[in-house]
Amino acid sequence: MQRCHLNQKVKGMKPGKTRVQSLCMYTEPVPESVNARFWKMVLEMHEDEITNVVRKEKVILKLGQHLFNKHGHDVTKHEYIRQKMRETGRLVLQGKKNGKLKEVSDFFIPANFPDVIEAVHSVAGLNEETSTFKAPSLALKLGHNLKKMANIIECEAMMSGDKNALSNVQAFKKICDTKWSECVSSQALRNLSEAKWNCPQLLPFADDVKKMHQYLDRQSKEYQAKLEKEPSNKHWAELAKVTLCQVILFNRRREGEVSKMALNAFILRDTSSTHPDVELALSDLEKRLCKHFQRIEIRGKRGRKVPILLTPEMMKSLELLVNHRRECDVLDENVFLFARPQALSHFRGSDAIRQIARSCGAKHPEALSSTKLRKHMATMSKVLNLKDNEMDDLADFLGHDIRVHRQFYRLPEGTLQLAKISKVLMAMERGQIVDFKGKNLDEIQIDPKERVLMDSDVSDSENEKEMTGKYPSSSAGKNDKQLHQIGEDLEEPHATSKSDKKLHPIGKDLEKPHAAKKSSKNARRKWSTEEIQAVEETLMDYIRSGKVPGKAQCMECIERSPAALQGRSWEGVKCYVKNRIDSMKRKM
Repeated sequence: MQRCHLNQKVKGMKPGKTRVQSLCMYTEPVPESVNARFWKMVLEMHEDEITNVVRKEKVILKLGQHLFNKHGHDVTKHEYIRQKMRETGRLVLQGKKNGKLKEVSDFFIPANFPDVIEAVHSVAGLNEETSTFKAPSLALKLGHNLKKMANIIECEAMMSGDKNALSNVQAFKKICDTKWSECVSSQALRNLSEAKWNCPQLLPFADDVKKMHQYLDRQSKEYQAKLEKEPSNKHWAELAKVTLCQVILFNRRREGEVSKMALNAFILRDTSSTHPDVELALSDLEKRLCKHFQRIEIRGKRGRKVPILLTPEMMKSLELLVNHRRECDVLDENVFLFARPQALSHFRGSDAIRQIARSCGAKHPEALSSTKLRKHMATMSKVLNLKDNEMDDLADFLGHDIRVHRQFYRLPEGTLQLAKISKVLMAMERGQIVDFKGKNLDEIQIDPKERVLMDSDVSDSENEKEMTGKYPSSSAGKNDKQLHQIGEDLEEPHATSKSDKKLHPIGKDLEKPHAAKKSSKNARRKWSTEEIQAVEETLMDYIRSGKVPGKAQCMECIERSPAALQGRSWEGVKCYVKNRIDSMKRKM
């Protein structure tokens, strides 16, 4: 083979035994009712016992032909079609090992339904003790494949007039509608959802993304110079992978969409300038941005049209790649922009991103993937105050439907519950929910380390005392007599008087004479005129709004007037404000 002069013509084919077998098989006649292009795709499958089953079973071939008719025009979907046929081949092979299901037609006899379930459980690896599948997604896929084959058999039976096969497959479909969820899909879906519980949500870090951008810029300039100086397969491939990463990272696009970008999409891009009438609606900066970037439309998920924005640096790299394709052994038949030299395939964006994430010095390279970067952009959009239409524009650019992907356009579920919902739970626990009436979650301020004031912390005489109507809303304009009256009415109970007796019910028996004397001496201390003015100067907004301040606000009040409030604790300041609020509420 090495000395053969025809070796150059088969250089792009698979090496080893498979290549020889494929060459022999291509000379065999194509089976009846099978498309020649589809049969060529089947012959490229890996040689093993599963492939032998696929090629012998007509129903599996009809399933593959059905998928090929829908997706065969896209070369990148051929592997998906082969995978679906191999999944079904594994199920048929397992049915033969169990002994009751000899061929595919036996799967659609109603009496054999329990054996079909047993075969699916075996292939997907069901553990009956824990009711968990080793591969729950495979169990779901096998169900979809069986239903598609049932529909194909039903259509064939209708066209051929085979009433027996028609009644069997219709009965099988009815049984599936009733029993399949009970026997397979409910357990598989439960396994898939439970596997996501308590898993840390990895989002890219801003520093890592910045490092990756800087690394890509350096690599891009380096490989541009090398390709211009010395065109070769290696330099072309390295520049293609770096540019592929840049486009994915900048646009936060799905890696598969950019990897499969067609060469014609770049060459035939719209290079016309913005219409003058449209520019009237744009600012000067936006007009400059329209000239700075270039836009390409490519095929996205489910055949949707998705846009790609290219910077001048990316444009330079892509034009270099296009101009040096032939010199670097990129085949003319390869329709992809990011093509592999001497092959008909393309570079995979996921592989390129993974390699560069490890090389750029990122602390968490596992968090740098196209999917996580897309979710990160959607989540961080909450930092901006976007309007509904602006959020829709962002989601449309990313290829999202805001109704379907709403969970990405808000804070992560765990963070939301820890930071927001916990406020409501603490307010309910402390009985303060009424204090936050009419406020949203962002406006609620509550300190988790703040000590809750018990009823014993406020003397009964102060709670029951009625305001005389002489208290203005602020200390401004009050004379010394009025402030002195407020200070008498709103005295702060000493921390060691009544509350200590409640905390220590046997304190009477343990009290020392001198301690009792000291406690009775300092039981209460009137608020002076200077102290009242200092508190109201800082915390008057809390008194007017009826909201009790937290520890941080009280400490700030003391720090602003250290001379006047040097003998007061933050609990005392808070107690004063609470008494003022209670007095105003009773008067109202």
